[in-house]
Amino acid sequence: MRQLFAALALLMLPAAVAWADPPADSASTLQAAPYLLPGAPTFDMNITQFREKFSAENPKLPLNEFRAIGAKPSEINLMRAATKINENLYASAALERGTLKIKSIQITWLPIQGPEQKAARAKAAEYMAALLRTFTPSLSKPQSMAKLTKFLSDGKSKRYFAQTDGAMRYVVADNGEKGLTFAVEPIKLALSETLNNGE
Repeated sequence: MRQLFAALALLMLPAAVAWADPPADSASTLQAAPYLLPGAPTFDMNITQFREKFSAENPKLPLNEFRAIGAKPSEINLMRAATKINENLYASAALERGTLKIKSIQITWLPIQGPEQKAARAKAAEYMAALLRTFTPSLSKPQSMAKLTKFLSDGKSKRYFAQTDGAMRYVVADNGEKGLTFAVEPIKLALSETLNNGE
């Protein structure tokens, strides 16, 4: 049970780490995680539809039903949900309250020591690559694994790393022995001023 609470804390780590309280002498103001902002976009599927699609496309990678977890009183338009995949692998999501559409979805791996570590990390990578394919169905399994490997490499040892690609933001939070989170979030696309001006 203690591992579950630790995992749930890590599941929301990308937002917490990137926008943590600044040092007392810092004059800069930090922004909220993008998916927490008013009007933040959602994927065009709710958490139930995601789970059904993920399970249909990845029958060897089961996802249990997501369960609501506590939200902060300030997050009136947001709901959080999580599911345990195994003892060291969890999935979580930030959802739009009411519609349950996905604002951010994450897979978190809690590293284990010993001879099972390599297999456990490989299983985590399978889930993360499958998450990529769910939102980018044009990717093959090898392509999604290659893309994931690049994101994880670019985010290695970084408490927060984000990269956009088209209408997606990919987030890596690598906290070493405390855990590794990979997230996928939608972003708003805006037409360039050139297109808006008809040039």
